[in-house]
Amino acid sequence: MAPGRKFLFVARSGGGATGRRRLAVNPGRVVFCGPVTSDHVLIVDDDNLILKALARILEGAGYQVSCYLSPELALEALEAEQPVVVISDYMMPGMDGIAFLAKARQRVPAAVRILCTAAEDFRVALQAVNAGEVFRIIAKPWHQQELLATVHQAAEAARLRAENERLNREVQRQNGQLREINLRLEEMVQHRTQALLEGLIAALDYRDAETQWHSRRVSLFARRLAQALGIGEPDLTTIEHGALLHDIGKIGVRDRVLLKPGPLEPDEWTEMKRHPELGWQLLQRVDYLKPASVIVLQHQEMWGGGGYPKGLRGEEIVIGARIFHVVDTLDAMTSDRPYRRARPFSDARAEIKRCTGTQFDPRVVEAFMAVPAEDWERIRLDVETVAVLSADLAESPPGEFDFQKVKQGGLLA
Repeated sequence: MAPGRKFLFVARSGGGATGRRRLAVNPGRVVFCGPVTSDHVLIVDDDNLILKALARILEGAGYQVSCYLSPELALEALEAEQPVVVISDYMMPGMDGIAFLAKARQRVPAAVRILCTAAEDFRVALQAVNAGEVFRIIAKPWHQQELLATVHQAAEAARLRAENERLNREVQRQNGQLREINLRLEEMVQHRTQALLEGLIAALDYRDAETQWHSRRVSLFARRLAQALGIGEPDLTTIEHGALLHDIGKIGVRDRVLLKPGPLEPDEWTEMKRHPELGWQLLQRVDYLKPASVIVLQHQEMWGGGGYPKGLRGEEIVIGARIFHVVDTLDAMTSDRPYRRARPFSDARAEIKRCTGTQFDPRVVEAFMAVPAEDWERIRLDVETVAVLSADLAESPPGEFDFQKVKQGGLLA
């Protein structure tokens, strides 16, 4: 390569149309060439002749050109002008081309950067690449067609990058809208599925008159006891759902077995003991209820073993099922049945304490004992109030009463 030749290093930016306009270069001041709709090229060189030569070539090709004799003035104008291509001389007083392009990169990172250098040292080129993200090298004195082809390719690459960024933003915007739509759809599905399940629970409660409203009471009891154990969301709602739906599998048990007034025969008892697994299978079809389905499956297991369907014991049983086992006993003992009157809370409390470590998890029982009796009575009263209003006014079937209102009006707000 001949001594004294300069090189052009080019990097990336954005686009526009073509056109021509008369060129005039004034020392140290910006000069515009071509219509404002064209690709904008900013040139910095302390040699006025170089500025004129480059500007004439680029203006003739339809580019909008602004020229500066000072890198400091060029830096001040960069953000306002937002050029597609930046061309800088290397050897300039006060600030060399590498330092200028590094600062230009910070201010207009999308712009194409060109460095003109008389140095033939490869280290200068490497430094320019590292500091200014150089796109391409052109020998100077340049071949006009090569120069124009390089600037055109750089401007085209910038347009493609800008379009890609625009498309990415559009995709992100549409993805955000799609996520919002999916969330709304999921909420609708959950609401309608919950209403359907409430209807199934109501049908089950009416089918087995002895336990009417039992599912609602134990679901709120379970939530209160879970709170006493320090459990937060989303596990609180999972435990509440599991308790609410614990007997949903009884839908698959025949009436003559479910409603039989006397003791069950061995084959009938086998059928009855299948209801946890039937309930679990039913809930596998509802994604947001799958966590609660484990409580349904294990709600007849006992802390000391001997329960069904798997004979689990201790912490093999999920915490939601261990909580349910305690509050189920509380509700069973303190509710009226055809064959006996409800027993006082003190009796239920004593029985639960007596069975600690055999039927019930000692840690859960300890939390239960710490909950004031008034809390349990308030929950029972909340549900019974809804039941009475539903029956008297015939406006809110049991499957449609609003648990949120119960929580807001009672203990669970």
